[in-house]
Amino acid sequence: MIVLRFHRELYRGTSLDETVKLFARHATFALREEQDAWVVELSADTPDRERRIAGELGNYALGLTIKAGGAGVDANATAARSANPS
Repeated sequence: MIVLRFHRELYRGTSLDETVKLFARHATFALREEQDAWVVELSADTPDRERRIAGELGNYALGLTIKAGGAGVDANATAARSANPS
């Protein structure tokens, strides 16, 4: 099992939900919410398959988030803080 955390400032919850539904035939998922993150647990047939799915899941969910206009907080401000830490 792999546990992934998707920060709420970067990812839309609806994008993660849609992504998990799309990937459901490839792995088993459990989702939960935390104060600052969406948490996704995934299990697949092999550890290699879990790692591949985990990487693709994150990429796909981020793409859907961007397509939908970004997350709840201004994505550009978040990226600027990450690129130029104080």
